[in-house]
Amino acid sequence: MERIFFDLGIIIIIATILTIIFKYLKQPAIPAYMLTGIIMGPFFLNLVTAGATIQAFSQIGIAFLLFIVGLNLNVRLLKEVGKVSFLGGIGQIFFTSFMGYFILKLLGFSIIESIYISVALSFSSTIIVVKLLSDKKDIERLYGKISIGFLLVQDAVAVFILIFLSSFKTNELVSSFGFALINGLILLGIAYLATRFFLTKFFERVARSQETLFLSAVSWCFTFSIIAHMLGFGIEIGAFLAGICLASLPYNMEISNKVRPLRDFFVILFFFIIGSSVEPSSFISNIPTIIWLSLFVLIGNTLLVMIIMGFLGFKSRTSFLTGLNIAQISEFSLIMIAMGKQLGHISMNATTIVSSVGIITIAVSTYLITNNEKIYVKLAKFLGIFERKKLYEDQLAHHEKKKQYDIILLGQQRIGYSLLKNLIKNKKKILVVDYNPEIIKSLIQKRIPCLYGDIADPDVLHEIKSYKPKIVISTVHLFDDNIMVTKIFRKFGKNVAVILTANNVTRALDLYDEGADYVILPQILGGEKVSEMLNGTIQNKKKLKKLKNDHIKFLMSAELPQ
Repeated sequence: MERIFFDLGIIIIIATILTIIFKYLKQPAIPAYMLTGIIMGPFFLNLVTAGATIQAFSQIGIAFLLFIVGLNLNVRLLKEVGKVSFLGGIGQIFFTSFMGYFILKLLGFSIIESIYISVALSFSSTIIVVKLLSDKKDIERLYGKISIGFLLVQDAVAVFILIFLSSFKTNELVSSFGFALINGLILLGIAYLATRFFLTKFFERVARSQETLFLSAVSWCFTFSIIAHMLGFGIEIGAFLAGICLASLPYNMEISNKVRPLRDFFVILFFFIIGSSVEPSSFISNIPTIIWLSLFVLIGNTLLVMIIMGFLGFKSRTSFLTGLNIAQISEFSLIMIAMGKQLGHISMNATTIVSSVGIITIAVSTYLITNNEKIYVKLAKFLGIFERKKLYEDQLAHHEKKKQYDIILLGQQRIGYSLLKNLIKNKKKILVVDYNPEIIKSLIQKRIPCLYGDIADPDVLHEIKSYKPKIVISTVHLFDDNIMVTKIFRKFGKNVAVILTANNVTRALDLYDEGADYVILPQILGGEKVSEMLNGTIQNKKKLKKLKNDHIKFLMSAELPQ
């Protein structure tokens, strides 16, 4: 017992220190966990061994990881960008695996190891990409939605492969797949029946208590994992399906947030084990291979995505930003390689190579994604070859190109909705620019002049200038984007009124320094508006009731953005 406590303590302490250092370097935590394994493992300091208990804990971590992936499976998002997500996701997996296989064969790997490694290189990290997109507030942008669509398709394929592998024992390949397929259908049937007749009503009752909701969700995860294990599958597959069963519940995000700390604790041990399996001698002897495969993932995946999306009719900017998001290998890649090693299909040498490529690509792609706009601006003139004449983004527009518009509204969500409503009421010539395809489609249906565009894209801002607006209003609160708006329209002419939005006083003052004519601070305006509405009303119950009813009607308006 003392030994287990000592091992866990050392792992968590070193992982914490390295994670803090990696956060300072603007890196995700996964490479820090793997580096903990490399340093503490048998090939360096040899302070901790991956015993049976730590191995079991790591498997629990992977189960919770897949449980949360299942919980967050966003079918609605796949409907929005379904075609490009499915075709692009499947195409990218196929071409990366196909090209990777021949590269690995040329490098002297066996057929089975070439298949394993090439397929592992085709998956990208959902955890890291979603975190970085959330930090940049780019999830709702077109390239963000497409990237997540790609990742969902990849995750589905990866889970199918894990199901396939979990049905085999060492040296037993296709012979047991038919039996596994039957058991898989039984497992899916149980999941469907539970979702259809039991889980919704059960969780409606337990959701009244936060503690009971958490325990019930974890219990369901373990229950379905046990059922999956009894049918011959790994517990992680059961956990994934358990998550999917709960994904349609209104409490799925709450459950996900509560289970995430458990996942984060246990998953550290999985990545520790992966890191501890990296042999220094194997790493040194394979440095050229590791470098070539890392470049293949970082550059090759980006180019493949750009070619596929260019063929589907997307602008080079959308394709490039999506491609950068896919340019790293996934936690699923490491799980698959670990399973292959356990089954005896691949050597420790292959595990070392994939783990090393994982650390390098995750680290480099983090910087690439963080600085994607700056990189695109420098490479834009070379990327036009990936565009076709008919562009998807051009279909997301409803306006007259040679017409002049009095007002350009950048961003229709939130405060932009009320602004648009009043400007239309006052019969102003207005053009709305937004980066959310769903909002643009809604505006087109209402025949409101609109244009799909991201104000972070200089080409969009230069196009807007051609409409010779008198007023430009940005309801987007991203500081760097608003700085660009100010600079471009200040060069265009001093007569254009530039109204921007900031999320705090310091940013507002900075925007004034850059030349903004007025800066909207929503929290201050909100307080003033509430004071104005309640002035003389709060003492009058009748007036307050009318104010309430009017507000409910406004909130329930079909036109109001959700």
